Amino acid sequence: MPADQARLYADVKFLTELHPARNYRNLTSLNRAADYIKAEFGKLGCRVTEQAFTVAGRRYRNVIACFGPTDGERVVVGAHYDVCDDTPGADDNASAVAGLLETARLLHARAPQLTRPVELVAYPNEEPPFFATEDMGSFVHAQALHEADVPVRAMLCYEMIGYFSDQPGSQRFPNDALAALFPSTGNFIIVVGRDGEEAFARRVQQLMQGAARLDVQRINLPDSLSLAGLSDHRNYWHFGFPAVMINDTAFLRNPHYHQPSDTIDTLDFRRMAEVVNGAVAAVLALATE
Repeated sequence: MPADQARLYADVKFLTELHPARNYRNLTSLNRAADYIKAEFGKLGCRVTEQAFTVAGRRYRNVIACFGPTDGERVVVGAHYDVCDDTPGADDNASAVAGLLETARLLHARAPQLTRPVELVAYPNEEPPFFATEDMGSFVHAQALHEADVPVRAMLCYEMIGYFSDQPGSQRFPNDALAALFPSTGNFIIVVGRDGEEAFARRVQQLMQGAARLDVQRINLPDSLSLAGLSDHRNYWHFGFPAVMINDTAFLRNPHYHQPSDTIDTLDFRRMAEVVNGAVAAVLALATE
């Protein structure tokens, strides 16, 4: 069963229409987003829990859905549901939350096949002022896994998966060396891993490419390089877990990044669905092989 574009659209629509914007200051909107995610997970009959934590007197919530067995090496898939400032955040990061929810729906039908636990997590506090701090929801989740001595086979982070362009030259790069390695048209998705985990990133890329009607690229970078760790996967690296980011290259392609113009009409839901098809294939393989 392929990813459903209409369901992806409905999820993005709900999140981008929340007012005020779902940033760290607006707990009412953040909680409405968390409640929506929890309700969508709850429709699937999986194990749904919350991981609450407090920052500067405010209570935030990771929302977690679990599929498959309860013991064994875990496969984690995550996406953040907060936005930067007062932006609608269609690509950043409603696209990824929609992908996470659709991943859950597709896993639901295949849960009996899983031989390892799969944990889907929606986080707050990825955006400033909490980015790269221990107050990120993903840091809280990764730290809890580490402290409980839970083995993690793989972490896949959805981060901005909805913006594509067929315009020549639409893909930018930070330097000429990278530009020489990748397409100059922004119609691909990329798997971003860190140096030393090339085999893992390549495996995710290959699994995705086998199931997605979309070009899937890959890059491994030093985790000390700022471009490498620009989302929640960074916190799993911190605790020694293998992790990759699945990304449309963000500000290197999308001119609406962190802008009021990051709206639903700028997204490509056909290609977004293909990203999800690829990611679900990767998750299923990692959780069964």
